This record gives sequence, C-alpha cells and structure tokens, in this order.
Amino acid sequence: MSARELTAAGIHSTDLRDSYERCRQLNAAHGKTYYLATKLLPPAKRPYVHALYGFARYADEIVDDLSSTLSDHDKAQLLSSWGDAFLADVRRGRSDDPVCQAVVDTVLTWEIPVEYFEAFLQSMRMDLTVTEYANFDDLYTYVYGSAAVIGLQMVPILQPIAPQAFDHALDLGVAFQLANFIRDVNEDLDRGRVYLPMEELAVHGVDRPMLDQRVATPEIKAALAEQIQRVRRLEQASRPGIAMLHPDSQPCIEAARVLYCGIVDEVENIDYEVFTQRATVPMSRRIQVAGPAWLRALRSRQRGGPAIGSR
Repeated sequence: MSARELTAAGIHSTDLRDSYERCRQLNAAHGKTYYLATKLLPPAKRPYVHALYGFARYADEIVDDLSSTLSDHDKAQLLSSWGDAFLADVRRGRSDDPVCQAVVDTVLTWEIPVEYFEAFLQSMRMDLTVTEYANFDDLYTYVYGSAAVIGLQMVPILQPIAPQAFDHALDLGVAFQLANFIRDVNEDLDRGRVYLPMEELAVHGVDRPMLDQRVATPEIKAALAEQIQRVRRLEQASRPGIAMLHPDSQPCIEAARVLYCGIVDEVENIDYEVFTQRATVPMSRRIQVAGPAWLRALRSRQRGGPAIGSR
C-alpha cells in the first residue's frame, strides 16, 4: 500500500500503517478481482476496504488451510479465540493483533456495526461442522454471514446517499458468493463440502454420490444452470444500489459487479465443466471493464466530494 493512500486516509501511526499493509497483502493474495476493484476507489478509502477483506481472508486461512496439521476441532478453537479477542478489542477501542489492529480502526472510524462481524465469525464456524445444506434457506443463513455482511460492512465506507443501499449491497454480496460456489464445486468437494442446496439439486436427479464422481453429467449441468439464474436475479436486483453510493465509490462497485458476477458467464462458456476447468474472467475482459471504470473514477474525484478527516 502506498504511503499516499495511508496518509490520505489519515493513518499516521507506524504500527497502524503496518497493520493496514498486512491486510492489503491478504486482499491482494486471495482476492484478485476484489483487489482490482478496490484500486478504483479514492486513495483515502482503499486502506479501509483492504482491512475488511484482510479480516475475512485471514479467517478463511484458519478454516480452509488444507496444509494445516490442525484438526477441525483445533481450528474451531483457534478461530473462536481469535474472533473473541477481536470482538473484545472492538469494545475496548484498540487491538495489538497485526491484522485486527487495522480492522478495529476501520470499525471505529466508520461506525460499522459489530453484529456484522459476529455473523461472519458464526458462518466461519459453520464451515468446520456443516458439510452440506438441505435447502436455500439453510444455505442463506451461511451466506449472509460469510459474504452478505462483508458488503454491508463496506457500505459506510462507500458513503451511501440512501438507506436502501444496504439492501442492494446485501443482494450483491449474496450474488458474489453464489457465483463463487458454482465455480468452486470441485474445490469445495476437496474440503468435504457442498454449497449448493441439496433439495434443488435433487430436482434434477443430482445427489452427493453423483457430485463425488466429479463428472459434469447432464443432470449436474442442468442443476448448475438453475443456480446461475439465481445469481443473475440477485445481480439484477442489486443494480439500483450502485447509484445510491457516493459517486467516487460507484466505479469500484460497478466493476466488481460486472467482473465477479461474470464468473457464471464463464461457467457457461466452459459448458459447466467445473470439475476439470476453473472458470475465470479472461484478462481481456478485465481490461475492458477496468479501463472505462478507471476513467469514471478519475472524473468523479476531479469533481470533488466529502473529505475523510485526518486524525
């Protein structure tokens, strides 16, 4: 992270700057599309978004590190102790943890409800005990905590001009996560999990043993096609929310919407062969989206807007 971004955000403490940089590294390493979109924000907003994604990525590392020698029980204890310490740090207003220091600062700066983080940590704990979900209502409980609340956490930083922006952010966060589930069926099976509603799969004749065969049968392809339609409905419902954000935040979220929801287009392009190929948005498409978004971002900054106060 550049010193310019940190200074623009009013972050001057050396320890705090180091923590924000650690969060940026986590976001860059594990969230290529999110990281690219974050670069479209004004410099003063970027560190805070890196902090939120750094927090989420660090928790993911605890839960999903397949190289770890820890048992799921030990991972649950580590996640619980780390999460409890973070929540206590929020209450006391500071943290010494190399990741959480920046996150606590972000929470306090933008007055982000701590309930969002509690829901996130609960979903991470579910990953260590739940291997599949019977229906979409059950899956939604997980998705709300694992993804939707991250969008809700971001909204204050994006400076909404209407309260409905939170509802649309929720829809977009769910769409992102469901697109991820569709793309990552094979990887999730490696972890012993299925993030597709089993009752909806059964309508197409798909069950867990069929998924475990890791062959994209006509039944599985039909089931994935149905899941893609839900992503597109949610993505469509989320669109009005982008105009409800401060103009200098809109190019970032618009680019993220196009690129991340575009994952399902790529699943279709590989004919749903998710067990043998990874659906990725090609670099040409990323450039096609990022270029105009960058110009819109520059124009919005030139027009000016509310400044973030320094400390």
